[in-house]
Amino acid sequence: MNKYDLPTDYTKLNGKQRREVREQYVEEQGGKCFYCNHDLHKAPPLHITNRPINLRLFPPGMLKNPIQLQHCHRTGMTEGAVHGYCNCVMWQYEGR
Repeated sequence: MNKYDLPTDYTKLNGKQRREVREQYVEEQGGKCFYCNHDLHKAPPLHITNRPINLRLFPPGMLKNPIQLQHCHRTGMTEGAVHGYCNCVMWQYEGR
């Protein structure tokens, strides 16, 4: 049974709730990344990881968590679970 109605407002969630929402997305997405559609428990595909990331653009430890909760920075609404690297690519290259 799903605990949250998705999408939900990321800005109103505490750390525990964000983790729960991320886990719910992983389940609802069948373990696939929202962005690249590859297995979240494996590395992202080469066409993603071949794109260099400027880690100075991100908070320290940005890639500490391999699976992250993606949200729209304009609306605050969650979009899905993504690889940490995919999250960086989305922000750095697409402004998402």
